[in-house]
Amino acid sequence: MEVNTKRLHERLDALARFGRNDNGGIDRSIGSQADRDARAWLTAQWQSAGLNVRTDAIANLWARVPGKPGAPIVLGSHHDAVPDGGRFDGALGVLLATEVVQTLLENRVPTRHPLEVVSFTAEEPNPFGLSTLGSRAITSKLTPEQILAAHDDTGRRLADVIAQVGGNVKALPFERLQPGEKAAYLEPHIEQSRNLYDAGLAVATVDRITGIYREWITVEGEANHAGTTTMPRRHDALLAAAELALALEATVSRVNRSDVVGTVGKMDVFPNAANIIPGRAELILEMRTPDRELRSRLLEEFTARIEAIEAKRGVRFVRQVNLDQAEVVLNPTVAAAIADGCQAVQGKPVSLVSMAGHDAVHMSGICPTGMLFIQSVEGISHSRQELTHDAEIDSAARALLHAVLELDQTLPV
Repeated sequence: MEVNTKRLHERLDALARFGRNDNGGIDRSIGSQADRDARAWLTAQWQSAGLNVRTDAIANLWARVPGKPGAPIVLGSHHDAVPDGGRFDGALGVLLATEVVQTLLENRVPTRHPLEVVSFTAEEPNPFGLSTLGSRAITSKLTPEQILAAHDDTGRRLADVIAQVGGNVKALPFERLQPGEKAAYLEPHIEQSRNLYDAGLAVATVDRITGIYREWITVEGEANHAGTTTMPRRHDALLAAAELALALEATVSRVNRSDVVGTVGKMDVFPNAANIIPGRAELILEMRTPDRELRSRLLEEFTARIEAIEAKRGVRFVRQVNLDQAEVVLNPTVAAAIADGCQAVQGKPVSLVSMAGHDAVHMSGICPTGMLFIQSVEGISHSRQELTHDAEIDSAARALLHAVLELDQTLPV
């Protein structure tokens, strides 16, 4: 039994048309016309394959093989994209899931468990500030009140956008997933790093997903005339923020581990004028590591560094935790089945840590969860240059099929 790789590649090409911009990247954020078109197209593909399709309260899309009761094995990812993103991140996982389930259905393979495909809503960062929205909401990590309060910079309400794509936030309390409701969740996804590319391998299983810690930080300095204020009398918020970013880099670099990273990726400066010393800077700091104890030690060291910057520059740092997402150890039974699938297609199982967050983080609290990583050329992701070759995609499809069949036999019904 083989998956229909020709159909899989044709679907990848078709889905990539929704939101393609003039530069060749994909713009497909939640609520956009591209998002709505992609949802309609996925629904049509699933219905033509004989699956029952539904949209839940947070507008996640579900497609189930009809006729078998009980807790299903769920496969999937997300179809939204970052601005000017690539055609594989998220979308490949949804279409691999679709192809594997359709292959089993077409070949009339009897399974002990029902099978289901999912495309989660708004996994990527978006104008409403709530990433992994669909999986967090449906697993009770977000409340309806938080979603109802969310809006973008134009005042557009997230709840209205959810309604436009088929959801109903007020119905969320009645549709949240409960532990045991799903037999397992498998998420195929491009690696978003270059471990597989450097090793010349197609696929890997994932045993852990990194923890993600973010702070909103405001640097309060003193705005003053850029020409008349002497250098020793300045309290420059921008320079203090720059020194903070370098302090973060020094802190995480000191441990010299590939699974420890820190970033200041967003900064706004006020009043942002050429002849005024910046009086305030606002930034977002992020640290990622799968080792919570190490992260605590690094944050202590970083705090000491920024206290020294405050004293040196006469500024004040106001810090607020924005995200404290714990690291996740994925289910060993699911990880082992995926590893067996990798062994079957490339003769070698590989286990990796995911340094990116995924919907699997939140599904892991509901059911046994695992991830299949697929090679991304040079590890490029969140970019229009993102590329996964056909051969690696085909290997991923075969590995996923193998894993699903194994889990169907080993997981309790």
